Amino acid sequence: MILSKACEYGLRAALHLAATDPASYVPIRTVSEALGIPYPYLAKIAQTLVQHGILTSSRGAAGGIRLARAADVITLKEIVLAMDGPALFRSCVLGLPGCGDERSCPLHDEWAVVRARIETVLAQTTLAALGERLAAGEGRLGTTV
Repeated sequence: MILSKACEYGLRAALHLAATDPASYVPIRTVSEALGIPYPYLAKIAQTLVQHGILTSSRGAAGGIRLARAADVITLKEIVLAMDGPALFRSCVLGLPGCGDERSCPLHDEWAVVRARIETVLAQTTLAALGERLAAGEGRLGTTV
């Protein structure tokens, strides 16, 4: 896949929070179990998303993680940038350094179109939009088929 495993897990965790009760703190272990994501790995991912202002966390018996802002203002692109940085939107699909309009790889022009479309979709899609679909039973986030 184009996204790192950490980014995939970060997207799934944020969507899970948006689909449940975005105003309530949910224990990381609960999210981990619901999504089939190893707890220690999800804890590190959550820490990154907290640092980027996407999630907020609270310690204690009623603690956990939740969305830092309303789900309708958090885009998938924000999460991708927080987890993977801007490489998806700038890099050569073949991994060639210096690939650009002047010295391009054989897929440069085609990839530029795909890359722009991916960026548009991620920038225009909010957690709320997908969270509503998940809450309505459309789609899944867990690993079970």
